[in-house]
Amino acid sequence: MAAAPALKHWRTTLERVEKFVSPLYFTDCNLRGRLFGASCPVAVLSSFLTPERLPYQEAVQRDFRPAQVGDSFGPTWWTCWFRVELTIPEAWVGQEVHLCWESDGEGLVWRDGEPVQGLTKEGEKTSYVLTDRLGERDPRSLTLYVEVACNGLLGAGKGSMIAAPDPEKMFQLSRAELAVFHRDVHMLLVDLELLLGIAKGLGKDNQRSFQALYTANQMVNVCDPAQPETFPVAQALASRFFGQHGGESQHTIHATGHCHIDTAWLWPFKETVRKCARSWVTALQLMERNPEFIFACSQAQQLEWVKSRYPGLYSRIQEFACRGQFVPVGGTWVEMDGNLPSGEAMVRQFLQGQNFFLQEFGKMCSEFWLPDTFGYSAQLPQIMHGCGIRRFLTQKLSWNLVNSFPHHTFFWEGLDGSRVLVHFPPGDSYGMQGSVEEVLKTVANNRDKGRANHSAFLFGFGDGGGGPTQTMLDRLKRLSNTDGLPSLPIPALGPCRLLLLNQFHDVVTGSCIQMVAEEAMCHYEDIRSHGNTLLSAAAAALCAGEPGPEGLLIVNTLPWKRIEVMALPKPGGAHSLGLTPSPGDSAQHGLCSCSSPHLTAAPAAPAACVRSARDSASRPPPTKTDGSVTLDNGIIRVKLDPTGRLTSLVLVASGREAIAEGAVGNQFVLFDDVPLYWDAWDVMDYHLETRKPVLGQAGTLAVGTEGGLRGSAWFLLQISPNSRLSQEVVLDVGCPYVRFHTEVHWHEAHKFLKVEFPARVRSSQATYEIQFGHLQRPTHYNTSWDWARFEVWAHRWMDLSEHGFGLALLNDCKYGASVRGSILSLSLLRAPKAPDATADTGRHEFTYALMPHKGSFQDAGVIQAAYSLNFPLLALPAPSPAPATSWSAFSVSSPAVVLETVKQAESSPQRRSLVLRLYEAHGSHVDCWLHLSLPVQEAILCDLLERPDPAGHLTLRDNRLKLTFSPFQVLSLLLVLQPPPH
Repeated sequence: MAAAPALKHWRTTLERVEKFVSPLYFTDCNLRGRLFGASCPVAVLSSFLTPERLPYQEAVQRDFRPAQVGDSFGPTWWTCWFRVELTIPEAWVGQEVHLCWESDGEGLVWRDGEPVQGLTKEGEKTSYVLTDRLGERDPRSLTLYVEVACNGLLGAGKGSMIAAPDPEKMFQLSRAELAVFHRDVHMLLVDLELLLGIAKGLGKDNQRSFQALYTANQMVNVCDPAQPETFPVAQALASRFFGQHGGESQHTIHATGHCHIDTAWLWPFKETVRKCARSWVTALQLMERNPEFIFACSQAQQLEWVKSRYPGLYSRIQEFACRGQFVPVGGTWVEMDGNLPSGEAMVRQFLQGQNFFLQEFGKMCSEFWLPDTFGYSAQLPQIMHGCGIRRFLTQKLSWNLVNSFPHHTFFWEGLDGSRVLVHFPPGDSYGMQGSVEEVLKTVANNRDKGRANHSAFLFGFGDGGGGPTQTMLDRLKRLSNTDGLPSLPIPALGPCRLLLLNQFHDVVTGSCIQMVAEEAMCHYEDIRSHGNTLLSAAAAALCAGEPGPEGLLIVNTLPWKRIEVMALPKPGGAHSLGLTPSPGDSAQHGLCSCSSPHLTAAPAAPAACVRSARDSASRPPPTKTDGSVTLDNGIIRVKLDPTGRLTSLVLVASGREAIAEGAVGNQFVLFDDVPLYWDAWDVMDYHLETRKPVLGQAGTLAVGTEGGLRGSAWFLLQISPNSRLSQEVVLDVGCPYVRFHTEVHWHEAHKFLKVEFPARVRSSQATYEIQFGHLQRPTHYNTSWDWARFEVWAHRWMDLSEHGFGLALLNDCKYGASVRGSILSLSLLRAPKAPDATADTGRHEFTYALMPHKGSFQDAGVIQAAYSLNFPLLALPAPSPAPATSWSAFSVSSPAVVLETVKQAESSPQRRSLVLRLYEAHGSHVDCWLHLSLPVQEAILCDLLERPDPAGHLTLRDNRLKLTFSPFQVLSLLLVLQPPPH
């Protein structure tokens, strides 16, 4: 009975204190309304608009015209520069003076030719401190420039944050004035806000909750907002409460300032450059005022941009990095996607990033920082290890609608057994604001309370930048060691690339606006152009002369012998890169046999002559009966029904059928794809309930290539009134798989296209390729964890095998896959409308293939087949006469080992060193021999950053090196070549 009056009193006191700090209604006790005192308008305001992102030196030379508060400017992605001429009243001597600025869009203040602070309403930065205390001799007149981008912190979406940008959106300047700032009022507000947070967060049954509320009530009693002389008494009451410390068993929270900036997302790449400047210059201002403030910053690409565009700011960043306040983290070029990039691409992210941090800041990063990505490869721990990293921080694990991840601090063991210490901040955000609620949530959420008593707490506005504010820092200082809350110690301070950029997690995945996608495609065009130049130079070097018009050089970029059919150009025609000709193309066909090294952008390449096929190598032409077509190359026999669906796939030697009885493969299916909110990001499980097979029209199947070395059939399929598909089904002599070359004209909204293959195979596990290896996942949905993986990612292949037989589905560019029961499904196209309303719209071309096999997929060569599909033989112009013999720089004795990469060493004097990257692909312990044809002087094992292992010198025996691998191990080998003879 005694609890009721106490609870009533608690609630009444809570309401009283809330009213005291409320900005509305209670003007007699309104603290918040007294943050600013005397004010005056700026002396002169002028502006000009431009569609360009001009450097400061050029912008200040433009023609500024009179402007005033209330003016509109725009449209989206333009920039409005303001010249602000100020005169501070003499009566304000001794006061803290701010420029108060509120406008739509993101602003950057320039003073004396250097950026000094970012301004944005969304990031709670609406004033710039002109002086902490105006001195009598301080200049009272000065000119500032404010560069305002016509976009918000999170882009310029029309109607919602992730909607496509509104190109006609206009922006407005709503405030531009000088004002006296009352710092003591600000600190009182922080104290009262935190006391209220403690009272609410700890609840009515906690003693400290009542103490916090009682302290706040006392402050209300003694403080008269109209009489500043009463403020110190109220502040002393708060200090006494916050000065009561907790015990040593308290959970410790490590608060680190952070400003997650998506390298591109709802804004273009060029705007990210300015976001970095606005955010980081503000962080530096906070560091000057708060020597204990630590700020973590990732992504070398962003630092490189700032170095190029804002050299003065970059010098200050390096200065604060030396002090230990600005801390580069992550070790990668950008915060790349964790699923789609290849293993070698991930290595290059670290290689370029770590080298940049070493060069610019004197040390490499010791932690991988990837808070915002859509998945995590099982090979990341090994890649981290190879790049000098043993710790990993991420946050996106909290984005799960089905299951809650069971740990926050744990060791992650990768595919090869490598382990890294992972921390997943329990507060579920990399953009905290320092509130009591967030601090208490961090402690309550921690899933490892018994063994981990520390948590990270990343604070500052993020995604679109902005970063920490002074208010956040003031909150955390007050909470640093207060009884009833976790401890928040103040840290003590101590004494390409374009391709990598496009691998940013919101770019390569397509969850970005149209403007970013278009920029990325331009980057790829530049990459292709540069790659073609290198390829031509390599061909010329191999042939030791200038290419001539009469011969062909066949280049195999894979480390095993290949015998394949490829399309050769007509005499005088363009040279093919191994692509299948269109139906009716009269290109010659030749059987190409060559053995060659694996080279990636290397200065030399292998070569082999072209041989004509013998008659015995050809097969009977495709047969057509009752509208169906049968293709048979002696290895597999394929039967297509009149609409192009696969009714039979037989492994000829055993007569084993791979397609489930009564079912058809190559069945296209369409789903409704309407996520709850995150359109381009999420695929919801309920989309599976809307499956609709796409039925073709009988009679559209026709014979394409009429046999010999290649047989094919093709058909047309109307997916919907707006979208259509054409496909050529190809079977080559000697090839263990049938290929499906596909062209789609896609014009859909919120639809999802997949292709399915029901298999006559039963297994509870399917296997999927990932970076440098593969892993197994269940084919059933017995648990919520299984159900949540209704679609997973795969790189070049997935396989469903039972004892003695299996079926593999290969592809050259698709990543979404699933095996449910015995149905293999490959995701082909989606049609989200936010943030890019045109996402996936237009023409697409891709290839997938089906490979039945005897025994395990390892022994059957599925891995090699998938590589061959993705890296076709290259036919390059060669001198006349063409080379008469084949030549191979490298080969590996074991099919379990893949030579993935050959590259020039980063620090190669006179280009005389190469790096080879090999990995064990079968999941086995294996010894193998690497055969070399190059004049190697020295061979040394190195890490992924190409740093030699002191004990890694290898003995060269008869141009061979013996290598030992454990399952899925990645080895890097530094080869020093002999100098050329004089």
